Amino acid sequence: MIKNFTELIEICRIEKLSIYQVALNQELRLFESSEQAIYEKMEFQLKAMENSVARGLEGVQSHSGLTGGDAKRMAVYLQKEKSLMGKMLAEAVNNAIAVNEVNAAMGIICATPTAGSAGVLPGVLTAIRQEFNLDRKAQLNFMLTAGICGLIIGNNASISGAEGACQAEIGSASAMTAAALVEAASGSPEMSVEAVAIALKNLLGLSCDPVAGLVEIPCIKRNAIGVSNCFTAAEMALAGIKSRIPCDEVVHAMCRIGEMMPEALKETALGGLADTPTARNMRRKIQNK
Repeated sequence: MIKNFTELIEICRIEKLSIYQVALNQELRLFESSEQAIYEKMEFQLKAMENSVARGLEGVQSHSGLTGGDAKRMAVYLQKEKSLMGKMLAEAVNNAIAVNEVNAAMGIICATPTAGSAGVLPGVLTAIRQEFNLDRKAQLNFMLTAGICGLIIGNNASISGAEGACQAEIGSASAMTAAALVEAASGSPEMSVEAVAIALKNLLGLSCDPVAGLVEIPCIKRNAIGVSNCFTAAEMALAGIKSRIPCDEVVHAMCRIGEMMPEALKETALGGLADTPTARNMRRKIQNK
């Protein structure tokens, strides 16, 4: 098992492999499976992502009634108006919202790395694959790259909002996707790891304060921000900009920040946005249903 990003980069350099190839080799060793079996499993996951994007864009409503319809609303807007973000980023943001609205509506999603942060990776991947001419296998390799980066973050810090707050969920999702985006854009493994560091740094300290304890507000919109952060980090890394703090140190900092944060800001719905007057009213209405 690859322990950290320093080791990941070293393997890429010595063996002259891309990150997805290192990830695939690790999967083959860990699960004693065939390459075909691994890709077949990932194909199942990718189809789940695609289906959640499609369903969300059609318009769904959560059972609580707190959220729903924003992905469809934005899709209509993007058809009529010129996007401030540009077509590719706007589509990625829209698709991320769609996935997490499906999650809030109890639909099927693929946790990447969690349900609450499941929109970032599929949002980006489904938006860039045509522009980047990614065939099916290249899309699965995108997932492999993101996956190993998420695994390293999870093993050295956390991907759980209950343990590390939202920096561990949206932060990790944004960082692992940024690494894959860099690789899809023909960036080096070193650039991918720089993107991980930059993306994580941008979201350090992000609280987990779900209104009424539901993975809806502010979770859905934070997936959109995770997508925007992912593109920003990847673009900077591709330009040769480096994180002044090494990636592994950024991950450890995230871990320590999570440990220092009060429980009220870690998925308990006792603080932050969840404890605003409007949020408390929402919680009471749901409880009275």
